[in-house]
Amino acid sequence: MEMFSTPWWSALLAIVLIDLVLAGDNAIVIALAARALPAHLQKKAIIWGTVGAVIVRSLMTIGVVWLLRIPGLMLVGGTGLLWIAYKLIASHDDGSGEHHERATTFWGAMKTIVVADALMGIDNVLGVAGAAHGAFDLVVFGLLISIPIVVFGSTLVLKLVDRFPAIMYIGAAVLAYTAGKMIVDEPLLAGLFGTKEAPQTLLRWAVEIAAIVLVLGCAWLAVRRARNAARRQDAKAARAADQKPGHAT
Repeated sequence: MEMFSTPWWSALLAIVLIDLVLAGDNAIVIALAARALPAHLQKKAIIWGTVGAVIVRSLMTIGVVWLLRIPGLMLVGGTGLLWIAYKLIASHDDGSGEHHERATTFWGAMKTIVVADALMGIDNVLGVAGAAHGAFDLVVFGLLISIPIVVFGSTLVLKLVDRFPAIMYIGAAVLAYTAGKMIVDEPLLAGLFGTKEAPQTLLRWAVEIAAIVLVLGCAWLAVRRARNAARRQDAKAARAADQKPGHAT
């Protein structure tokens, strides 16, 4: 494909649209992972998380033909993303608005971001590679365009989550929906869910909705258990303090 020709610009426009649509998931996971960090590390996490995501996506794009031959790739990726969506809520919120210490390390956030992007990036990589029609320069442009989109999106989502913590659950629901969509798009399960050209629409919707309910329901239970455990621990500490010799009554 000749650079700057009409087909080239058309393919580039398609890649930009793909990045705009699919980069939202990446922005959400980066923002939710960075939210647990101290304020002075949040911007660093967003920038380096995006860099790590782009590196992972670049490697995946180079090996896209090989990736297409891996059976069960979408199923494994979708299942892994369900777990990440759950942990982003359950590990960061104990029901009292406080964050767990284990979730406040920079490298811990980086691991979450890179792994999640590797799982979610499958759709993006396949979409960009398909729109580029084998033109490597377009693939490079697509990767470069995705960087400011993800950085800006992550920063915006982080600010919104800090102001409206309930958005965390909306973000987790989006990730769970993405996971469900990856699962129903798995070629090995085409006999059950159909293909993209001839889908079993109702069954696909049922799985995608079930994925959201599963993640949010399990996260809510985990947060509730953590809150109840914290209350019991506080009550136990209060009783121990009351029983200390010389304690004023």
